[in-house]
Amino acid sequence: MFDRLTERLSQAVANLTGKGRLTEENITDALRQVRMALIEADVALPVIKSLIDAVKPRAVGAEVQKSLTPGQVFIKILHDELVTLMGPPADRLDLRHEPPVTVLLAGLQGAGKTTTAAKLAKRLKESEKKRVLLASVDVYRPAAILQLERLAEQIGVGFVKTDSQDPLQICAQAQEAARNANVDVLIIDTAGRLHVDDEMMSEIKKIDQKVQPHQRLFVVDAMAGQDALNSAKAFHEALDLTGIILSKADGDSRGGAALSVRYLTGRPILFLGVGEKVEALEPFYPDRLASRILGMGDVVSLVEQVQKDLDHQKAAQLAEKLTKGKSFDFNDLKEQMQQIQKMGGVAGLLDKMPAQLSRAANQQAAGMDESSVKRQIAIIDSMTKKERRRPDLLDGSRKRRIANGAGVQVQDVNRLLKQFLQMQSMMKQFSKGGLKNMMRMLGGKMGGGFRPFG
Repeated sequence: MFDRLTERLSQAVANLTGKGRLTEENITDALRQVRMALIEADVALPVIKSLIDAVKPRAVGAEVQKSLTPGQVFIKILHDELVTLMGPPADRLDLRHEPPVTVLLAGLQGAGKTTTAAKLAKRLKESEKKRVLLASVDVYRPAAILQLERLAEQIGVGFVKTDSQDPLQICAQAQEAARNANVDVLIIDTAGRLHVDDEMMSEIKKIDQKVQPHQRLFVVDAMAGQDALNSAKAFHEALDLTGIILSKADGDSRGGAALSVRYLTGRPILFLGVGEKVEALEPFYPDRLASRILGMGDVVSLVEQVQKDLDHQKAAQLAEKLTKGKSFDFNDLKEQMQQIQKMGGVAGLLDKMPAQLSRAANQQAAGMDESSVKRQIAIIDSMTKKERRRPDLLDGSRKRRIANGAGVQVQDVNRLLKQFLQMQSMMKQFSKGGLKNMMRMLGGKMGGGFRPFG
């Protein structure tokens, strides 16, 4: 997300390098490039004007501090104004009401409301320790109700089953079921609707009046562009929204919705959907997102994600194994791949790294998308237990058997073996003290509270 916007903004800052002072002339040129970058990113024009008008008076004539370049001064100002534009952050979803607290999800067709409902339920269950009940009133999309029911089973929360095809009746049944089950939060997933569809907009107004929800959340697709912004305003007028969830923020989106939707509705962005899995929902922090947009990365979120998702026991076992001089084998490689998948894949991790590091790491991780990782795990699964422990046994006939078992070519097996040998060599360096030194260094950089291996 934001790759193109980050690239264009970096170019604007680079043009200020070497200047001793930020003047009206060089700032005007940089802001022209910023404006073009934001237009390409599909940011709403009123939002662009507001941002430029806020940045220019702060930047013109700003003195360059001894340790800074004009580009750094400019990027600091731009960062501050992006944060103001998207913020302030909401600490969390406000559930300070008598239970059951009712949360109504609304949005356009295809925005990802059903998956978002399950993601939100899982987050409330695990992070807030809430008892959650899910209900669907999407009687129009085939299998929508069944989809949410299966997601509810997957994450271990309740689901309202009904034979009714009347959304208002389903809402009444859901609220009664929530009271009877003594749940803390009831999440109602509504049907996707176009803001120009008067009949469907009338229906959601009736649902809102019937349910009287404590929270009305608008789920907007980060890739939807200007139409999503128009719909956000229409839904806000119809429902008096309390917050926004930006879905599909991990995709190849231009990012205009993220920069515009809060400005145009006046309502806070609460969460970002950063993947298809039910775990892929993050709190929204405008300062962190602004840093990512400007190519500075989001190291805080990256560390939080590692601390939350990394299996610290397995990491400690691998560290102990290496320090004892034992070889890194294919079993270890498979575990590392599965850990990366759990943390959102290579792309999800690189997206939070500073731009320069991300580009360098991306070159090293070329071809490490989710499908290729699954294929490499399949190759390892096709090996015998002995072959995983003893990669030196892999001769031509064994490679052919493994390739047939995994449904790949022998070249794919050779490519994985080459990558493995490179990693094995690196791990040997760690076993000589490099791992301990690296962990000590990371602990110092991340602060005293960061313990990579728990």
